[in-house]
Amino acid sequence: MSNYETITVEKRGAVAILTINRPDKLNALNSKVHEEGVSALDELRNDDEVRVLVITGAGEKSFIAGADISEFAERTPVTQRNTFHKRTLFNVIDSFPKPVIAMVNGFCLGGGNELALACDLRVCSPNAKFSQPEINLGLMPGGGGTQRLTRLIGEGRSMEIMLTGDMIDAETAYKFGLVNHIYDTSELEPKTIELANKIAEKAPIALQLCKEAVKFASRSNLDEGLRREVDLFAICFSTEDKAEGVAAFLEKRKPVFKGR
Repeated sequence: MSNYETITVEKRGAVAILTINRPDKLNALNSKVHEEGVSALDELRNDDEVRVLVITGAGEKSFIAGADISEFAERTPVTQRNTFHKRTLFNVIDSFPKPVIAMVNGFCLGGGNELALACDLRVCSPNAKFSQPEINLGLMPGGGGTQRLTRLIGEGRSMEIMLTGDMIDAETAYKFGLVNHIYDTSELEPKTIELANKIAEKAPIALQLCKEAVKFASRSNLDEGLRREVDLFAICFSTEDKAEGVAAFLEKRKPVFKGR
């Protein structure tokens, strides 16, 4: 992997861990983080050894405490629009073909929550706090919050979170369906890696196609989604992994998937 200033990337077998590394700024997202994060994701996309990606923030206080507001001061409407129409971490994570897990430790606010929403699964520690506080700055979410949060937890709950700017705790986030699991602080990393490895054992092509189908479900009507599902299901039948999975089932053994 390349050397980066604002992020670190660690590989543990089939799992890669990308850490936003600005703990002195509570891992706030600035232009450099977006630039380096996109570059790292491009590398990981093409790394066949990596089957699952975990994204987290450095330190115990914060996953990502939002955007670096200091960058907002001099931006015009045009420059801000152009900035977000580039390849941001939000949309590159959303389109990343491999499963992505957000491992949330501490504050997950604004752009941090939007980054977590772009991931496929979200797990957190009991001290995690979630919010979309843009309204307190005279703004609204601009990194996908109004769209992804609403699709995930529904209109009423999303409205309250975004219109009040209030934080919700880990238990509320779990009740709302924003997070999949809450792990004790000491167990957050090992449990997340355990989950990532469980997913990484599955057939890589099937994982990619399943992820595509599920994402398509929230962006299409039922008939379109069902047609896409059938097409992607059929593609699985062209893979070596499908033959291996069926053979292993019939032979009562564990399959060995190779991503072919």
